[in-house]
This record gives sequence, C-alpha cells and structure tokens, in this order.
Amino acid sequence: MARVALVTGGTRGIGAAISTALKQAGYRVAANYGGNDEAANKFKAETGIAVFKWDVSSFDACADGVKKVEAELGPVEVLVNNAGITRDSMFHKMKAEQWSAVINTNLSSLFNMCRPVIEGMRDRNFGRIINISSINGQKGQMGQTNYSAAKAGEIGFTKALAQENARKGVTVNAICPGYIATEMVQAVPKDVLEKNVLPQIPVGRLGEPEEVARCVVFLASDDAGFITGSTLTVNGGQYLA
Repeated sequence: MARVALVTGGTRGIGAAISTALKQAGYRVAANYGGNDEAANKFKAETGIAVFKWDVSSFDACADGVKKVEAELGPVEVLVNNAGITRDSMFHKMKAEQWSAVINTNLSSLFNMCRPVIEGMRDRNFGRIINISSINGQKGQMGQTNYSAAKAGEIGFTKALAQENARKGVTVNAICPGYIATEMVQAVPKDVLEKNVLPQIPVGRLGEPEEVARCVVFLASDDAGFITGSTLTVNGGQYLA
C-alpha cells in the first residue's frame, strides 16, 4: 500500500510543488493549509490531493489535524514541515507580535507536527521527516531576525531529532532553499530582482519550486535511508555552507 505523506503549507508555492511531486511519486498525500480556502480548493480540484485546514502554530490543532489525516488516509509515514510566514521588520522596530507569530508558525510548528507522528514512526521502524528551512537560517538576513532565528532553529531541531530516532529507522533532514520563483518572490519588482537578487546567485536565475520538491522526494525515499541530520542547500550557489 502506498505510503502516506503529509505536507504543511502544502497547497501553494513550494508546498504545492512538494505535494504534487510526492503524489506523482506514488504517495498518498495530505496537504495542510492555514487560511486561503480559495487557493486550497482550487489546488484540490486540479490535483485530486486531499486538503486539511488547521493552524500549525497550535499544538491541539495539529494533533486533531493529524488524527483526521490518519483516519482518512492511514498512518503518516512522511512528514514535510513546509508551512511558514514572514513578518519582516528591523529589530529595533519589531513588535512582540511579529516575533511571536513567526517563531510559533515557523519553529514551534515543528514540535506541534512531529510530536503527534513520531511515536507511530518509531513503532513502525520507518519514518521520514523533512523540514523546509531557508538560506536565511544559515546566513541571516537584515530585517528578518525573527525569520532567521526560526529557520536556524529548524536546523538545530533537525540535527537533534535525527540523532534520537536514527536507530528506529526514522530519518530527519532539512532543506534550505534560496530564492525560489514563487508568487512571493516574483512579486518583487523586476528591476530589483535583476539588479539586486540575481547577481548574488552564481547560476544566474531563480530556483523553481519543482527543484526543491525533487529533493524532498529523494529524502523521503528508501534510497535516502542512510542520510539523516543533514542540511541540503538548494540555492544556486548563493551561500555555501
């Protein structure tokens, strides 16, 4: 029977590409989303992938959401923590709400999502957890102390959880995308992209969501069983870690 994969933030951008690629690879996919019903319903209609709405910053919502996914599709064997938000501000002007929102959604969500599935993965002696971090968690970024802190935290979380579960057949890895051609990045004015962003990327272009998705498919596979605690950079050479 096909393995079940759950992707948070899985109906738009990089998450949508990941959900679609996993389905094409033969997984039974559940795509979580937080608020955009119109986009989620359109994604479901176009792909046939089941969508589930809950707030990943809430532990109780995640626990209930996982129960619903498992009741409909079966035990979650692959978890992709992709959901994330930005609330950018220079630190000396940042409000407490901006800090808390980003930390809770981008970092605390890893606990909220992993905790309900980790015991089942350990019992079955198989699991794949893939955390979508960011280049800005590796190098930092002006105006993103909250985001950079959360994304750096994801990398530390990944390394620790990988060590705890390696002997149980559960791998935990992180992917750090650079500038990817999502709606958010493409909304940046063309002249800013061409003058300020692309010159920083040695390959000379933005990444495609599907390029990140292919990395996820590999890390989720049996072929990646000896890879755990790793951080895979997908940034066109912009930052070498």
